[in-house]
Amino acid sequence: MVSGYRYRVASVVGTVLASVIAVVVANLPTVQSAVSTMIPVVRRLPTSVISGNALVLGVVTTVVVVLGCLLPLFKPRPRAAFDTVLLTQKRVVVAGFAMATAGYFDYTYPLPRLTLALTVTILLVVLPAWFVAIRRQPTGRERVIVVGDDPGEIHDVLEATDLPVVGYVAPPSPYYLDDESEDARTIVADGSGESRLNDLEYLGGLSRLDEVLVEYDVDTAVLAFKQADRAEFFGALHACHEFGIQALAPRKHSETLLTSLDTDDSIVEIDLDPWDWQDRLFKRLFDVAFAGAALLAVSPLVLLIALAIKIEGHGPVFFTQERTYRFGDTFRIYKFRTLKPEPDGDVDLDIETDRKTPLGEFLRKTHFDEIPQLWSILIGDMSVVGPRPAITELEPDYLSEVNVWKQRWFVKPGLTGLAQINDATGKEPARKIEYDLEYIRQQSFWFDVTIIARQFWQVFRDIARVGRNN
Repeated sequence: MVSGYRYRVASVVGTVLASVIAVVVANLPTVQSAVSTMIPVVRRLPTSVISGNALVLGVVTTVVVVLGCLLPLFKPRPRAAFDTVLLTQKRVVVAGFAMATAGYFDYTYPLPRLTLALTVTILLVVLPAWFVAIRRQPTGRERVIVVGDDPGEIHDVLEATDLPVVGYVAPPSPYYLDDESEDARTIVADGSGESRLNDLEYLGGLSRLDEVLVEYDVDTAVLAFKQADRAEFFGALHACHEFGIQALAPRKHSETLLTSLDTDDSIVEIDLDPWDWQDRLFKRLFDVAFAGAALLAVSPLVLLIALAIKIEGHGPVFFTQERTYRFGDTFRIYKFRTLKPEPDGDVDLDIETDRKTPLGEFLRKTHFDEIPQLWSILIGDMSVVGPRPAITELEPDYLSEVNVWKQRWFVKPGLTGLAQINDATGKEPARKIEYDLEYIRQQSFWFDVTIIARQFWQVFRDIARVGRNN
């Protein structure tokens, strides 16, 4: 992986060169003519070639706008290849809209519409490839660190593996050799003693994990935590996923984790991405297309529901709640309000009768209360299909009843899912997790389509039932 200033230089220079080349190529008359011939939709855009000062101004403006929009990517923070592609493309699209807006309000900006469209298209291909290319360089050797919070666990991991460990990351502790002497020093950051860790280099605390992964060009992280807790254990897993680094853990945590292989090894590989990048790409493209089209289609209904809730007068239009995301992170879920606000703020799956409202009953039975979650899908917090996001406050109860509950945390939550179309809810966590894990293992584009079709049938059936009862 190119790190430090070299990564910054490579990313900036690559972005500048790609922007210049994209504008020059998009401005070629042969390219514009060929594209207009092959793609009927583009024929509506007039071919227009610029030269001289106008071309220079167009190139400079494009370079400045693209550099500004891609600024967060210039920090040497490696990510998984798929996430790098998506983030880069998102920034390129923002840059395209910025340049289109500049051209709309400032007629001295000379980049024609066809040239701009072709430029953005080229950058959508070239820049993600460039950032993926500089994200990781083959080093010719494996570099492994141990990440943990317990000296005994770290020692056991070192005994169980023959990987080339370069150091360990652990939270600091107050254990000192001799507080009274001038040579007072920490024996080892977690207080275990140097001999137990074989003089292994201490690389820093858990708060420095991101920096350590970059600085030491880490390939693999072995987790040595006493418990697979939400904050530290899954926080470390999240960092490994973000940086595209392989994660291993002792077999005793296998019930909590998704593992790639059924092996008898004492150290097992964690399946941070249970789906292929192609499946994730198609899934994300489908999510954006589905959510965008659905929001446009139901926008008049959204306004009517919001107005009706305000007229009913039992609280804000939207109900928000903290739900669990990937790797134990949380996000805010949005629904149309269907209940009177709870005074003490308690969370429960059983709804008290005196909190129900006629409008709320209608919205729940027709599933219209779920419409705001289309926005969560569009921005990437949710997917159309996946395990329904659990109420974070209730998850300790689920965890005490179902050992494998945390395996849901390895995929993005969904608007609907296999459990939902089979009427398995949080009131039956053991039954629900069986469907969720079955979906995770079998996910495919056509499986998603099947689930969505069944969900639509259930929605239409429920709406018809409401109509008959009224």
